[in-house]
Amino acid sequence: MKETNKDNKQLLLIDDDPNLILLVKDYLEFRGYRVTTAENGLEALEILERGANTAKASEIPDMIICDLIMPEMDGYAFLEKIRRDSRFSGIPVIFLSPEGDSQDKVTGVTADVYMVKPFEPEELVARVESSLKQAGRLLKRSTRIHSPDVTPVQVQGNVELTPTELKVVQLVAQGLANREIAAKLNVSQRTIESHVSNMLHKTGLHNRTELAQWAIESNKLLTI
Repeated sequence: MKETNKDNKQLLLIDDDPNLILLVKDYLEFRGYRVTTAENGLEALEILERGANTAKASEIPDMIICDLIMPEMDGYAFLEKIRRDSRFSGIPVIFLSPEGDSQDKVTGVTADVYMVKPFEPEELVARVESSLKQAGRLLKRSTRIHSPDVTPVQVQGNVELTPTELKVVQLVAQGLANREIAAKLNVSQRTIESHVSNMLHKTGLHNRTELAQWAIESNKLLTI
């Protein structure tokens, strides 16, 4: 039986393999999502621009599923462009890559979800649902933090975080516990605790809540 609604979420699927496009699009639509497709990064950018220039917020995708190896403009170049554009930088992205490609290289670009081809459609749906839930929590937290009733946290000077610390603070801001972050980054919980402690020392903040608030206020989440 076809599932409906999914809160009317719009997905943008980018891949140059027509067979994968057909399979994944049909499966996601069967599960209740609206899906727009593109064959490469250039075409996807055009779709995003058209969506941004309309009066309908629903034309901007809630999530992007993007292959990394494509003609015209590959996934790396596409993701770099949207992360530098404030209109699209907050859109969660799932990366699709051939087996054997470097996950470190991929996560170094944007630190989003990474999936290796081939994969089961049900696994992709699970990743989509999980990432959308995380994005929703982040949006709620951001809205609450930017409320006039919330006092901004104060940090002295320009704080420089390492790439790993940026990944950790993003996950902290999403509300994940240290053990969940450790599992996601495939390191020990003690390592995550050490990173959090170092960031608190660098910023002069007192706890993880203030750290998450500072990350959102200073747009640290958009630089990863």
